[in-house]
Amino acid sequence: MTKTKRRNLTLLAVLMFVSAAVLLNWSYNKRWGSPDAELVSAQDTAIAEAASRAQKLAASAAGYFSEARLTRQVSRDEALQLLQTAASAETASQETIDSAMNAISAMATSSMKESQIENLLIAKDFADCVVYIGNDAITVAVPAPEDGLSEEAVARITDIILTETAYTAAQLNIIEVKG
Repeated sequence: MTKTKRRNLTLLAVLMFVSAAVLLNWSYNKRWGSPDAELVSAQDTAIAEAASRAQKLAASAAGYFSEARLTRQVSRDEALQLLQTAASAETASQETIDSAMNAISAMATSSMKESQIENLLIAKDFADCVVYIGNDAITVAVPAPEDGLSEEAVARITDIILTETAYTAAQLNIIEVKG
C-alpha cells in the first residue's frame, strides 16, 4: 500500500470519527457537564499505553510508523467503544451522557489535529511520523539518522507544534526512530 493510499485511508478514518462526534454532539443538548473523571482517566490510560507501546516498537523502524498508527487507532477505538457504552446505558445519567459526548468530541478533535500535524511534518521533509496528543503532553515520533536529529529538524518540529496547538515546548516529547 502506498503512502498516499495510507494517508488517504487515515484521513478518511479521521473524518468518519469527526463526523460521528459532530452527529452525536448535535443530537444531544448543547450544554456540557463537567467531564467524568473515570472516563477521562480511561482515555488517558489508553493513549498512554499506546504511546508506551510505540516507544517499545522504536527498535524496529521498518514498520514502526504503520504499527504505531494501528496501535493508536485500536486504543482510540477501544476508548470510543467504552464511551459509547457508557452513554447508551439505560441507567446513564445525563451528566454521564454529556461527559461521554464531551470526551468523544475531544477524541475526534485530537485525532484530527494529529493528522494535520503529521501532514505538516511530512510536508516539512520528514519521511514519516506519528503524533500522539494527550491532556498534558504531545509526543512526536520521527525517523532520525544514525547521528540523531539536527537542531534545525527539532526546531521545525517545535515550530509546527507551537503553531498548531496550545502546547508549550516543555510539553513536547520527540522520539527519534532510527532505522
